[in-house]
Amino acid sequence: MRKLINSTYITLDGVIENPVWTMPYFDEEAASLAGAQTTEADAMLMGRATYDGFSAAWPNMDESDPTTGAAFFNNVKKYVASTTLTNPTWKNTEVLQGDLVEAVTALKAQEGKNIIQYGFGSVTTELIKAGLVDEVRFWIHPVLEGGANLTVALTDFKASFDLVDTRVHKSGVIVASYAPKTTA
Repeated sequence: MRKLINSTYITLDGVIENPVWTMPYFDEEAASLAGAQTTEADAMLMGRATYDGFSAAWPNMDESDPTTGAAFFNNVKKYVASTTLTNPTWKNTEVLQGDLVEAVTALKAQEGKNIIQYGFGSVTTELIKAGLVDEVRFWIHPVLEGGANLTVALTDFKASFDLVDTRVHKSGVIVASYAPKTTA
């Protein structure tokens, strides 16, 4: 069964939106880990907000420059969880139909590499509740951004996790990887 890996850039005060604040920290160590993440994946899962942001940015990036990651993002199979997106324009994008949990369960059952998901909001919380997220990687940046934290308020959502890995980069970024605890 394929793994679903969530990878989220976050500030010390919990901001994940518009992560331009990551740029000064995207050094060789970060590029290496980000590259390993995409090498281990052959599909990407997004909610509508992430799709809107990514589809506006990635197609304008230079795919011939391997340091941009654009070749992966523009060509990988993309799945969007949305009830309002009907005609995605970004290459290789499919809108998931029907029940999200059923659709992602079917994706995970297919042959293939990991499914990578960026951002953390209502789609992620629903999939964690359903036991479908295998790992959450928080890239904690030494930045206070101010303003609203997280993309969506996670009301009525509680989960516990086991630490599976920690990487401390020279830049001060800490990548903390967790696996959701399963309830018996």
